[in-house]
Amino acid sequence: MEAIETHESQVRSYCRSWPTTFRTGRGSVLVDTNGREFLDFFAGAGALNYGHNDPVLRDALIDYLAGDGIVHGLDMATVAKESFLETFHRLVLEPRDLDYLVQFTGPTGTNAVEAALKLARKVKERDGIAGFTNGFHGMTLGSLAVTGNAMKRDGAGVALTNTVNLPFADYWGEEVDTIDMIVQTLADQGSGVDLPAAVIVETTQGEGGLNTASVEWLRRLRGVCDELDMLLIVDDIQVGCGRTGPFFSFEEAGIVPDIVCLSKSISGFGLPMAVVLLRPELDVWLPGEHNGTFRGNNAAFVTGAAALERYWADDTLAEETGRKAAVVKTRLDSIADAHPGLFDEVRGRGLLQGLHSPVGDIADAITTQAFDLGLLMETAGPDGEVTKLLPPLTVTDSELSDGLDRLEQAIETVVDREGHRLLDVVEAAR
Repeated sequence: MEAIETHESQVRSYCRSWPTTFRTGRGSVLVDTNGREFLDFFAGAGALNYGHNDPVLRDALIDYLAGDGIVHGLDMATVAKESFLETFHRLVLEPRDLDYLVQFTGPTGTNAVEAALKLARKVKERDGIAGFTNGFHGMTLGSLAVTGNAMKRDGAGVALTNTVNLPFADYWGEEVDTIDMIVQTLADQGSGVDLPAAVIVETTQGEGGLNTASVEWLRRLRGVCDELDMLLIVDDIQVGCGRTGPFFSFEEAGIVPDIVCLSKSISGFGLPMAVVLLRPELDVWLPGEHNGTFRGNNAAFVTGAAALERYWADDTLAEETGRKAAVVKTRLDSIADAHPGLFDEVRGRGLLQGLHSPVGDIADAITTQAFDLGLLMETAGPDGEVTKLLPPLTVTDSELSDGLDRLEQAIETVVDREGHRLLDVVEAAR
């Protein structure tokens, strides 16, 4: 890692958490330059829902490149783009009776969010956007303005304006109805909060601590948006593409957002790609009014279409994800029960779950120890208080069991090593 430490900016992060140099990856396993294998329960922060180097997706890309297929095409018509659009409509939108148009934005999640916010303001002719406490939507200025994390917001270097943060789901505890609070705030002419053009929400807050909105809360939020003439934007960048089971995380609630943001695993292979899905009547863009040099990543179109054909032609992957999610929930519940006071809640859903701890830096200590045991995972939450599991959806049963065993071993090692300190903290919290 000498070249990285010498030449790369101080802003680097993951190579600090995992101080080794990776050479190859296949499925749920990475191998470093020393030949050591690591189980990957990070999955590219959700960009690798189908694991590393899926052979069907890889071969489709190799064949396309070998045939001199167009790689960079802006928004020109190409065979790869046409194939992706047809496949996405046939396998994702049509079976769910969703009448969305597809907008290709710059190739990252924050590009999709920026486009969605701009479009909402253009449609409603209002400049405000409402985000939610602990939400995370990206690192560019518009996305940061609807992001809750103080450290990330501070990095903007300028005031983040034309937004308001509303309380997410159980932010004030289960006994407080935050939807009632939202309606009162937005409808009251004396609240001092102007009516936003839209609200943007994650159904499960992947970076914000795995806080999960209930089906009822999401349905009521949809109703509030209709009642107050606001657009509903769902950021499905980390929790979409099957992460919670169904292709879209909002399917269980039976709602239809006005705009949906997708990125991360939409290419299926870890290639940069992002899209905005919008209801046809919202398509008020002028040609070229929102663009980007890399909005036509044809290599990503190829692997994205191959991923849809491979994994979404039927319900097998969604059903398997639900089954594996139940295994994870059972194990995490068991771990939490074995360490009362150290963990107070299992959070998340699907194959995005984690252990919340009221004890300071315990999650960071656990993930550090997990790395020593050959398991890659990260923390979540405003203070890094959640130990977060994000394995590929294609993880095998044996790999899933092995990874959970390693996590439990990491926790036991940390508890044995820091038991007295942890006991003092737990007692002080009581």
